[in-house]
Amino acid sequence: MELSDQMLDLIARRFRMLGEPQRLRILQALESGEHTVGSLVAQLRGNQPNISKHLQALYDAGLVGRRRSGNSVLYFISDPVIFRVCELICHSAAKDARAKLSLVAERT
Repeated sequence: MELSDQMLDLIARRFRMLGEPQRLRILQALESGEHTVGSLVAQLRGNQPNISKHLQALYDAGLVGRRRSGNSVLYFISDPVIFRVCELICHSAAKDARAKLSLVAERT
């Protein structure tokens, strides 16, 4: 399947979002449900400007959504497929680690 340049740009942008550990922590926190910036700051022990910056980047990339509830803004996962991507990467990394560990064990 050949992808257009536009689609390749979109895919690359989403993968760039996953290249920052704090963004992965935010996505992981949002997996349990909606959160405000304040609750994410407390849960992740981050600072408000940094968490807000990452949330904006995730929002711009289409990975999270937001809605207003009274005076608060709640963030949520807008594309749950992202967890499947992370799961695939984790399984692949674990398989690779097991293979490397097996090689080390064979050498000793």
